[in-house]
Parts: sequence; structure tokens; C-alpha cells
Amino acid sequence: MRYCLTGGIGAGKSYVCSLLREKGIEIYDTDNAAKRLIAQSPEIRRQLKELIGGLDKQTIAAFLLKSEENKLAINSIVHPAVIKDFLDSGYEWMECAIIYEAHLEQYVDKVIAVTAPREVRIERIMFRDGISRKEAEQWIDAQYPQEKVAERADFVIINDGNKDLQKQIEELWQRLF
Repeated sequence: MRYCLTGGIGAGKSYVCSLLREKGIEIYDTDNAAKRLIAQSPEIRRQLKELIGGLDKQTIAAFLLKSEENKLAINSIVHPAVIKDFLDSGYEWMECAIIYEAHLEQYVDKVIAVTAPREVRIERIMFRDGISRKEAEQWIDAQYPQEKVAERADFVIINDGNKDLQKQIEELWQRLF
């Protein structure tokens, strides 16, 4: 069985992953894998540089936020390498914010969504990244709607700062294993 933990920016996926790791689950991090694969592959770097013009974080972020077509163009270069790496890795779990946007759900058996209220997400993003409210909202709005992610997922973990995460993980554990 393969599983994906997903959720929008600021929902707390990484924190939930850390709680799962405490249970002994190894989780493939698609963001880190993408960075590693870009760094290791001259071909991926070449294609991205041709598409974007530069590979620094600000240039890539500006390009991504400009349009849905830009995001899809980057994804078409990076995602095939990431999914191949995941499938070859031996991991059963992956953390992937954009499983539905990238159409990667076909490679896993169960999807677990981490959600949080919009305002909580905005505050987390602003604090974590040191960016303005407007920028945080742009990042949220550029992603697949959280409500649709939750509807499509097999299990939802609510990470609002109030609901007991450990209890939700125990419920997940009982349903999956």
C-alpha cells in the first residue's frame, strides 16, 4: 500500500508528518526530492532555465504565481522525475501538497488531507516565510482549493490548533492498519 499526506500551504502537513515519523513511518518528501533532483539533473535545470529564465527562488516563485499555465509547465518538467524517484525509493508514504493538481493520486492507494482554517494558514505562512498577508493569500489562492482536497481525500486531519492531532492520528492509524 502507498499513502499520500497532502494539504495546502500552511495547513501543517510537515508537522503531521513529524508526528507520523514518531510512530516509525518513513515519509518521502516530494518538495525536498524535487530540489534534489533539480540540483542533480542538468537536463531538468536546462529545461527550467529555458522556461523561466532563471533558477533563483524569487524568479521561480514569480513565474509560478503568474498563471496556471506557468505552474503546469514547471510541473510537467519536474513531476515525472519526482514520481519515478518515489516509486523507485521503496517508501510507502509521501508528503505532497499538490497530489491532485499534479495528477499523482493514481500512484497511491490512500490520500490523507491535512486542513486548517484559512486565517490560521495565513498566519502560519506569514510567520514561517516572513511575507506579507497579501503574499500569503496569493500562495493559498494559487493552490487547489482546500475544500476540494478534503472532499477527494480518504481521511482528513484538522490541524486548527484546537482539535487533538494525536487523537486524529490514532483514528487514522486504526482505519489504515
